[in-house]
Amino acid sequence: NAMNLPPDKARLLRQYDNEKKWELICDQERFQVKNPPHTYIQKLKGYLDPAVTRKKFRRRVQESTQVLRELEISLRTNHIGWVREFLNEENKGLDVLVEYLSFAQYAVTFDFESLENNVENSMDKSKPWSRSIEDLHRGGNLPSPVGNSISRAGRHSTLRYNTLPSRRTLKNSRLVSKKDDVHVCIMCLRAIMNYQYGFNMVMSHPHAVNEIALSLNNKNPRTKALVLELLAAVCLVRGGHEIILSAFDNFKEVCGEKQRFEKLMEHFRNEDNNIDFMVACMQFINIVVHSVEDMNFRVHLQYEFTKLGLDEYLDKLKHTESDKLQVQIQAYLDNVFDVGALLEDAETKNAALERVEELEENISHLSEKLQDTENEAMAKIVELEKQLMQRNKELDVIREIYKDANTQVHTLRKMVKEKEEAIQRQSTLEKKIHELEKQGTIKIQKKGDGDISILPVALASGMVPAGSEAVAGTCVAPVAGAASSVPLPPPPPPLPALAAASEAAVGEFVISSPLLSLAVKIKKPIKTKFRMPVFNWVALKPNQINGTVFNEIDDERILEDLNVDEFEEIFKTKAQGPAIDLTSSKQKITQKGSNKVTLLDANRAKNLAITLRKAGKTADEICKAIHVFDLKTLPVDFVECLMRFLPTENEVKVLRLYERERKPIENLSDEDRFMMQFSKIERLMQKMTIMAFIGNFAESIQMLTPQLHAIIAASVSIKSSQKLKKILEIILALGNYMNSSKRGAVYGFKLQSLDLLLETKSTDRKQTLLHYISNVVKEKYQHVSLFYNELHYVEKAAAVSLENVLLDVKELQRGLDLTKREYTMHDHNTMLKEFIQNNEGKLKKLQDDAKIAQVFLYSRGLDAFDDAVKYFGENPKTTPPSVFFPVFVRFVKAYKQAEEENELRKKQEQALMEKLMEQEALMEQQDQKSPSHKTKRQQQELIAELRRRQVKDNRHVYEGKDGAIEDIITG
Repeated sequence: NAMNLPPDKARLLRQYDNEKKWELICDQERFQVKNPPHTYIQKLKGYLDPAVTRKKFRRRVQESTQVLRELEISLRTNHIGWVREFLNEENKGLDVLVEYLSFAQYAVTFDFESLENNVENSMDKSKPWSRSIEDLHRGGNLPSPVGNSISRAGRHSTLRYNTLPSRRTLKNSRLVSKKDDVHVCIMCLRAIMNYQYGFNMVMSHPHAVNEIALSLNNKNPRTKALVLELLAAVCLVRGGHEIILSAFDNFKEVCGEKQRFEKLMEHFRNEDNNIDFMVACMQFINIVVHSVEDMNFRVHLQYEFTKLGLDEYLDKLKHTESDKLQVQIQAYLDNVFDVGALLEDAETKNAALERVEELEENISHLSEKLQDTENEAMAKIVELEKQLMQRNKELDVIREIYKDANTQVHTLRKMVKEKEEAIQRQSTLEKKIHELEKQGTIKIQKKGDGDISILPVALASGMVPAGSEAVAGTCVAPVAGAASSVPLPPPPPPLPALAAASEAAVGEFVISSPLLSLAVKIKKPIKTKFRMPVFNWVALKPNQINGTVFNEIDDERILEDLNVDEFEEIFKTKAQGPAIDLTSSKQKITQKGSNKVTLLDANRAKNLAITLRKAGKTADEICKAIHVFDLKTLPVDFVECLMRFLPTENEVKVLRLYERERKPIENLSDEDRFMMQFSKIERLMQKMTIMAFIGNFAESIQMLTPQLHAIIAASVSIKSSQKLKKILEIILALGNYMNSSKRGAVYGFKLQSLDLLLETKSTDRKQTLLHYISNVVKEKYQHVSLFYNELHYVEKAAAVSLENVLLDVKELQRGLDLTKREYTMHDHNTMLKEFIQNNEGKLKKLQDDAKIAQVFLYSRGLDAFDDAVKYFGENPKTTPPSVFFPVFVRFVKAYKQAEEENELRKKQEQALMEKLMEQEALMEQQDQKSPSHKTKRQQQELIAELRRRQVKDNRHVYEGKDGAIEDIITG
């Protein structure tokens, strides 16, 4: 607390060890000045006392420099209360310090010898010098021999204290100027300005900054460098730039410069042997010129130095050996505004802008061509998709025929096989009979009707006992039948209906058996080493994956390829009033009376008159064109405007009543006469509707066709993408790995779960599950990393509202039906006939496309979108294109962004790794030389790195707060 340190410095001090703290305390005690402020002020006032004798002044002034040094240490190291006491109204330390600084450099600023010889002869010493600068500019009535010197002295004294210094004062000043008092005074002012309170006082003082600027006349280069550093720092404080320029304006008046900054440039050229001064001078010029935001003002300041020869001198200094000076020179040259080059750039820019406009026009034409090409490509895709679907239907029919034929062939082969087996049995039996006959066991007897009977030998000899005949008959009859020359009939084939049913049953069993086995196959839960976060996807039930993409992928095989330990490490969980009636305030506007009778509402009649004037046609021409559907005479835009003025039932009654009363038609206004004729057209509403329909038909077809084609083409591309299927397989595998221990494994998920990939974050919250998936794909499945290139027209399809498109198609059909009915009543109208013949086929094609693209009205295997939605496990009735396709658009966009962020993160990590390796190598080299400084060097590198990170492109404007001046000068 006694050291009065700011909080950040106090925290830094507490981190030091006790030995370092003790050294700082000793330094603080050594430099702590115990004298109060008024002690120094009294001594300075004693030096300024004009009544003191020269001998006494010489004795006093010997210790002036030491007094000023002690004052500077006190201002710099004592607490802010001491500084405030020095500057308060009672002590007025700033006034005393500035007055002493002015006194210390009188002899340098004034032409001493000239004044010593001529001042007494030209002016009364006791008379106050009170002429203004304006008087001095007008030349005055001074004697010519001393005109220049007195003019200069007059300017100086005017801007200081409006009195001309005496000869004794000048002699004393000459004595002081040979010491370091001016330098130490500037250091005292710098210490005061380092506090916000002191800085504000210096800035508001009428002479302080002027005296600091006049200190550039000092012969000591070190003092001049200090002055320039301080003035440059003030330039960077808000509002300081104007004050510094004003100080140099004062410098010009006092020192008799022809141009501002003339003396500064003179010192810059002459002090070429003092690098520190040259660096400070170049830095000041750099800041004073380039720290202003107004470009014109910057060019003005730049030109001031150009006229003083800065550019030529910098050209001579370009080979300087001083790195610091080279940096400042290069900074100035980098910020120089070359107006001629800018003008040339402006002309080049105009030419470039013309070229850009031309290129943009070319791009516009190319975009139109590209759009047409895409529409043609989508139309071809749709046509091919139609052909493919037709071929699939034909293939299904062929498969049915093949199935029936295959069944018949199978039956015939079975019959042939049974016949061959019967023949084989017959041959075998015949062989056995012949063997038995040879052995004499049986005897073959031929009957009269040609039949053959086989009798045992005993029966043929009449020695068979009674009752044996029946037995023999029963035993031999089959053999006799087998031995007959007539073969046994084959078994009758099954009925076709039964055979088909049997085959269907078999086929159904064969098809359903894999599903039964899949349903029975239970996925084993996955045991993880760490608790994993839950991926909140919407899972499909096992009985919902039949026919979807998830029935064709194997997520368990994916887990065998992945490094699940790394996956766990990245994503493991942490430990563990009443309405106002506006109508009442409206005032009725009285209209001027007219000679014409008006039957229509005033506003309606006014709007109708405006519409009729746009057409430029008479009422007869308009009504005739409507009657014959002539859209060449009446543009469709006019027809649509005119439809807003179809006569209402009330208007028709009023018009008919006026006509029945046989009032003169001529008395009606033009709008009423038109409305009377307009209302007499038969089926006016139908005719106007048909005209609007015919006029807009081509545009409607052109607008709807690409939308339907986009849905079909996008559906086909999504469903046929094998790479997308692989991506979904990877997502399913990782999701099951995360959820298996808590929720169990699933067989598929809803597409809306893709949006949740960005919400599932790793343990360190630096990446999401989608970032990890992107990395996995790039490392292990490079061939599918560009899966999004296979998803064509998805963005276009996402922007389509299929419901609105289908409604528009229905409206077109209703319009065409209305046109046909009108044509049946007026079959002589060639315009309607040509329209129906030319456009009926177009509408039929559009309806076919709508049937293919739509979701739920047609479910006969021809719906491209319906198939695609079902393929991904969604319900077509609840998932229109405006919901289905945007899921993929968002997923692709997020995936691409994740790829870019992963690539950027890798580059940053690689750059950081290379930097660390370089630092380690450098530290190893330095440690071999001086290992004791390792800790200090690491701290320095850390501070340097922090400073580099804080650097900004734009020039920083400092606020006048405590420590700002010191930060600028040392920063």
